[in-house]
Amino acid sequence: MSTGELSGTQARTRAAIIEAAAAVLADDRTATLPDIAKAAGVGRTTVHRYFPDRESLINATIVDSVQVVTNAVAAAAPEDGCAIEAMRRVINAMISVGNRLLFLFDDPNVLRGLPPEAVPDNSYLTNLIERGQAEGVFDPESSTQWLEHALYGLVMWACQDSKNGLMPQHAAAPAVIRTFERGVRCRD
Repeated sequence: MSTGELSGTQARTRAAIIEAAAAVLADDRTATLPDIAKAAGVGRTTVHRYFPDRESLINATIVDSVQVVTNAVAAAAPEDGCAIEAMRRVINAMISVGNRLLFLFDDPNVLRGLPPEAVPDNSYLTNLIERGQAEGVFDPESSTQWLEHALYGLVMWACQDSKNGLMPQHAAAPAVIRTFERGVRCRD
């Protein structure tokens, strides 16, 4: 079924299946279509109506997840305002799409088959960190790549801990912001 031919209800059902797939597959890469159908609150035949097999559902979930993450970060406007405030917005945006991040980045095989133009572009983060270093708010002695890795590590663990019930969802972004800022801010 082409997405251009979907009614409003069908589009919402398809989106719910993809959202459930991202959440379920982030936890269990071997999850079956019935597992995903149950999480989406639909029957297995409904999943098959939209996705003929598991591979097509996974591919649609990858494409959709890249778009969801890209849109969330774009809405955070990382190029606007001072670097520290922009970074806080970006962290909040990342945490808000935690299931999608876990689905995309917890397993390196997920993005392997994507063409380079479809892989999420994280240049916004490199630019933001470099801007923060130039503004004197992020440690200039740490490489941009190191700061990116540290941030992604914090975000991924916060999303995982939140998903596993070890941290309330509303506490995840503030915890990442506090830890990141205390670790990378320039000291007077």
